[in-house]
Amino acid sequence: TKKAKTEEGESAEVEDGDKQDSGEKEVEEEEDEVPSLPLGVTGAFEDNSFASLAGSVSENTLKGINDMGFTHMTEIQHKSIKPLLEGRDILAAAKTGSGKTLAFLIPAVELIYKLKFMPRNGTGVIILSPTRELAMQTYGVLKELMNHHVHTYGLIMGGSNRSAEAQKLGNGINIIVATPGRLLDHMQNTPGFMYKNLQCLVIDEADRILEVGFEEEMKQIIKLLPKRRQTMLFSATQTRKVEDLAKISLKKEPLYVGVDDNKETATVDGLEQGYVVCPSEKRFLLLFTFLKKNRKKKLMVFFSSCMSVKYHYELLNYIDLPVLAIHGKQKQTKRTTTFFQFCNAESGILLCTDVAARGLDIPEVDWIVQYDPPDDPKEYIHRVGRTARGINGRGHALLILRPEELGFLRYLKQARVPLSEFEFSWSKISDIQSQLEKLIEKNYFLHKSAQEAYKAYIRAYDSHSLKQIYDVNNLDLPKVSLSFGFKVPPFVDLNVNSSQGRRLQKRGGGGGFGYQKSKNVHKAKIFKHISKKSDNRQFSR
Repeated sequence: TKKAKTEEGESAEVEDGDKQDSGEKEVEEEEDEVPSLPLGVTGAFEDNSFASLAGSVSENTLKGINDMGFTHMTEIQHKSIKPLLEGRDILAAAKTGSGKTLAFLIPAVELIYKLKFMPRNGTGVIILSPTRELAMQTYGVLKELMNHHVHTYGLIMGGSNRSAEAQKLGNGINIIVATPGRLLDHMQNTPGFMYKNLQCLVIDEADRILEVGFEEEMKQIIKLLPKRRQTMLFSATQTRKVEDLAKISLKKEPLYVGVDDNKETATVDGLEQGYVVCPSEKRFLLLFTFLKKNRKKKLMVFFSSCMSVKYHYELLNYIDLPVLAIHGKQKQTKRTTTFFQFCNAESGILLCTDVAARGLDIPEVDWIVQYDPPDDPKEYIHRVGRTARGINGRGHALLILRPEELGFLRYLKQARVPLSEFEFSWSKISDIQSQLEKLIEKNYFLHKSAQEAYKAYIRAYDSHSLKQIYDVNNLDLPKVSLSFGFKVPPFVDLNVNSSQGRRLQKRGGGGGFGYQKSKNVHKAKIFKHISKKSDNRQFSR
């Protein structure tokens, strides 16, 4: 069939992961009970079972949904599928884990089916994702949904073989899942890519697409695409930039679909959330003890920089605590294999930066540990969105704060995040400080890695947007450096050169992926730190 033709040559990592992706979606979207909705609002309709779509949705699509094991729609699906099937433009806001992937895939597949799209008609639907991992995941769900259809579909993303993609585009791919950078590249440089018949554009995680710096690419893509089309814009948070993107991409009167707008909390119900107050010098000891105690469970640990993830990955594996790592400086193939390895594992520890925090659907994560603080409450919500997914999902989240950072709780409270303090028995914390210091001193590679991680942590801290809480000048550097295994803090130059400065504005967090407001990087005097014993040139600006 034509379907077999397009799938051939898809990158191997995707093929391996597709089955898992659909399994992940089950966690995200399967629900037995849906909260009662005011009927007649935003096109909501009474029966919330997928079977109720018979007549509006083809037999082939319903079979695919049934094969995936879904029987009832989630709230976002319930509110948006029918208006989308009628051809409406939609601006949807939903919490992460709400089941929005199927909410846009079902109408997109139906559109192609009803118009009897053939490969020679080119591309009818484009679905844009902010990251390669999320694109692969969406593609995996699409693949399952298309099981009984004959239309062609494919994945276009950075890090994959460009010429193989160009060839497939030349043959005609009816539904494309893509990342913005690579899609624009093909639109401008691949002669065989036929997108003039485009019927529908889906922008998934629009806020995230803009955060990671794809604003210009998005404007260009929208300019090049046919104006007469349906557009679906999904965003977990509504920001000014998302509104601007909505203005240029949607028709004059889009339908606004909000989910959970009136709920008391901004995070899902099955999530037990807490924080622990930990002095700078004990941070690693606390993390090590916690991971060791929970090594039979499934955990994700968030760091503020790629270098920090790399160092802790090397260190923990060296001291016989097996962990996996995903961060932005890895090659795409490495990130992909690690992602699926963790998805398929029943237990394990994944260290990551915020590249893994948005949209990714990893099944049955027991604990989300935020070792380095998130940039703002929004980022906190997206990080903890990796656990307790779906209506009956259960999970735990732990936020590690220094005593000076407790002010962040006020911001979380304003953002309707319910947090309680977790009690830790400090007498049970493994005291491996002296062994850690000896190891870092003697092992050249770990020493170098620890140095880079420490510097990246300080720089990420300096680029934090909530300066009144995360003030780099209030860090007790000798104590901070102890948690990296140093008796004397390494020197850090905060006078970041212009190219790094630019990257910080776009991505924030010294290699993490938060959005930063533009800030002036300027020189100031070298200053000494509060601690009496410390070297008075620990960092300069």
